[in-house]
Amino acid sequence: MALSITDADVYISANVLDIDDWMDADESRKQRLLNVANRTLVNRYSNYVIPDNAVYEFAARLSVLFNDTNKMQQYGVKQFSMKGISMAFDGKVSDDYSVFIPANVLTMIGEANGVVLSARRIGRSVR
Repeated sequence: MALSITDADVYISANVLDIDDWMDADESRKQRLLNVANRTLVNRYSNYVIPDNAVYEFAARLSVLFNDTNKMQQYGVKQFSMKGISMAFDGKVSDDYSVFIPANVLTMIGEANGVVLSARRIGRSVR
């Protein structure tokens, strides 16, 4: 896997609908987004090959989820107003980034590995 910001810019510009937060990011932020996206996918799907495009797609999603406005939610802000515009947040965003993996990223990983992946998690239930 040879992830690059240049390749991510090209892919995201051509294939992602909401690109503003990605394109507005500086090089170091883009690199961090790529690192987190890659690490999250590799940790969650360690038995599978992760295509670069899946990482780019997930990095673009993370750039929106952790933009300047949404970042305030991470810090516990419930609502704010500025120049007549008000925003309210429902709750804290999960620290488990794998919950934000879009379905199309799962499809990309599945196609690269000849499997069908699901976002559902199997775990124990306590009675």
